[in-house]
Amino acid sequence: MEYKDYYQIMGVERSATQDEIKRAYRKLARKYHPDVSKEADAEQRFKEVGEANEVLKDPEKRAAYDQLGANWKGGQDFNAPPDWDAGFEFNGGGFTGGGAQHHGFNQADASAYSDFFESLFGQGFQQQGGYQQQSGSHSAGNDHHAKILIDLEDAMKGTTRSISLRVPDVDTGGHVTTKERTLKINIPKGIKQGQHIRLSGQGNPGMGQGKAGDLYLEIEFNPHSIYRVEGRDVYLDLPVTPWEAALGANVKAPTPGGVVDMKVKPGSTSGSKMRLKGRGIPASSSNNSAGDLYVILQIALPPATTDSEKAAYEKMQQSFSFNPREKLGV
Repeated sequence: MEYKDYYQIMGVERSATQDEIKRAYRKLARKYHPDVSKEADAEQRFKEVGEANEVLKDPEKRAAYDQLGANWKGGQDFNAPPDWDAGFEFNGGGFTGGGAQHHGFNQADASAYSDFFESLFGQGFQQQGGYQQQSGSHSAGNDHHAKILIDLEDAMKGTTRSISLRVPDVDTGGHVTTKERTLKINIPKGIKQGQHIRLSGQGNPGMGQGKAGDLYLEIEFNPHSIYRVEGRDVYLDLPVTPWEAALGANVKAPTPGGVVDMKVKPGSTSGSKMRLKGRGIPASSSNNSAGDLYVILQIALPPATTDSEKAAYEKMQQSFSFNPREKLGV
């Protein structure tokens, strides 16, 4: 997938104001509109300009795009960093997930979006229920949404912690900036990835006597040094020696709740899976059950650096008529 330099496509500096973005788009849209342009690549250029404008004209999309950094060049191979959007607070209706018909395109132009655009904005930043409920001169404020990263241990035990969110804004000079606000939140025990914490009244203020919107925090876990998480289940790769796997052994294994003793059965192989029921992410309510911990055995080969260690391997070679490639016919 290629990185798209939207500023280069629009012919503006990264410091351009929103008015400068608007003027650049109008100029280029007239130049490359397929109905009037004589340029050979007018249709493709028109789509590129439209996509660039879709991002840069929207302070929320632009702020998110900008935080990827200015070191990328158009055409470079690109993969979005994991959770690149974490910590940004967005209006509930700020991103449309490719809703081109609302931004100067017609319905047929929806296919104009590149894989690059879709990887950033096509899934994670879709409209999520922002609203303005009119009632005379009063209206309810829009909901806000943000993704936050927590540790697995936070979900295992529940905790209170402070989080900082960046809020896209446009200053008086027309430049896109970000403001930061800090909130203290309660993380309930048993919350899992993809669930939301609702903070009542922390969205947009209402108009008149309208009620303020809410803030919805989507939960993601920070990468863990030893565990992987799928739903409420937790996975651990546990190294064992060849003799522990072959002969069986009692070994110690870490779990999110503490170290436990485990029995490795004789003849175990790499990839063998052992289940510890209920030792995954706890139940968050009576409507669900605790996850499990799955221990995946990984046979670790000891190094042969000393003469005695090499001799031990040579003795094994003589003792076993074992060919691991036999099933391959070699």
